[in-house]
Amino acid sequence: MKKLIAFILLLVVIAVIVYAGSPYYSAYQLKNAYEAKDGAAIAAAIDYEQVRPSVQDQLTNKFANTMTQYPLVAELGGEPLEQAANEFIMQAVDNAVTPQNVERLINTQGQANTATKELAAAWAIASNQVDLRDLIRDMIIQRGDINAVIKNQMQQIMAKQAAELQQQAAQGTDSNKPTLNYCGINCFMISGQVKGYPLTIQMQRDGFVNWKIVDMVLP
Repeated sequence: MKKLIAFILLLVVIAVIVYAGSPYYSAYQLKNAYEAKDGAAIAAAIDYEQVRPSVQDQLTNKFANTMTQYPLVAELGGEPLEQAANEFIMQAVDNAVTPQNVERLINTQGQANTATKELAAAWAIASNQVDLRDLIRDMIIQRGDINAVIKNQMQQIMAKQAAELQQQAAQGTDSNKPTLNYCGINCFMISGQVKGYPLTIQMQRDGFVNWKIVDMVLP
């Protein structure tokens, strides 16, 4: 009887260790997949229905905050400017945060494609990485055609960001030891640096030992 109880306790201890250690193993698998350029493995680990709206919200909120720093741009562009910019952001995220694009991005280790360029442009304009005073000039020239202004600006920003992405992918460094920690019994955070950019990933338990990426906090 004692042996049976000891065996049951051993099984319980093993189950607890496996349960508690599962996100660390998942993080280890993701790191290995990234280093091996296994885009399919990483793409399969993402819950796109949760990640996509989160990234969209982050960028649209960033853009709203950026606009407060350019009152003249906001005054000239008004609601049409905000709507046009947000539509570009939403579309950029929809096109970039897909299994196919994530797989391609990991496989090529950051080589820019159209979807990635658009997302980089959306991040740049939302995060105040470009001088939006150029919008004032363009809006005056285009006589208030906000869509034409946004399209023109996005093309310029995309070209600039594509060049920077290529340079960053070649020169940027990755974290050797990312920070790993629980944020709840079914919540786990991975924080580190990818190609020189800080990135935080949130994972959520999917079953007993499996985990899914449900959020990405942009820099």
